[in-house]
Amino acid sequence: MNLDQTVRVTKRFHFEMAHALHCHDGLCANIHGHSYVLDVTLEGTPRQENGHPKNGMVIDFSELKKLVNRAVISDYDHALVLQEQDRGQVQVASGQAGLFGRTRFTPWQPSCENVLLDIVARLREALPAPAMLAAVRLQETATSWAEWARP
Repeated sequence: MNLDQTVRVTKRFHFEMAHALHCHDGLCANIHGHSYVLDVTLEGTPRQENGHPKNGMVIDFSELKKLVNRAVISDYDHALVLQEQDRGQVQVASGQAGLFGRTRFTPWQPSCENVLLDIVARLREALPAPAMLAAVRLQETATSWAEWARP
């Protein structure tokens, strides 16, 4: 077979997250939540090693699932993400898991676009070689999403 052997594989994830957009001029300035859909696409050449347990795969989907859950979902799922400037408006008791126990403060505006870019950075750091991150899509609502693709 003399065809290009490059394959893209995608796995879909779901998580719930709340956020508020600092100084936004609309309803998104208020704390609100979304049911996010995250698509992670890797690109590579399927392993061609007869007898290897991962023969024929770019990456085992179960391995990708563990990796994304560890690097992304475990931190974002059921979290409240706010920009650092809003820290004073939230009383989070240190080391306690009360009402605001899963509040995450970021130096950047927690828009869909910026959350996407943070996810891309986390995945790039977590992916084993030679797997290459090809695309990531973060869907915030049924009709709105942000996409990143490797140049």
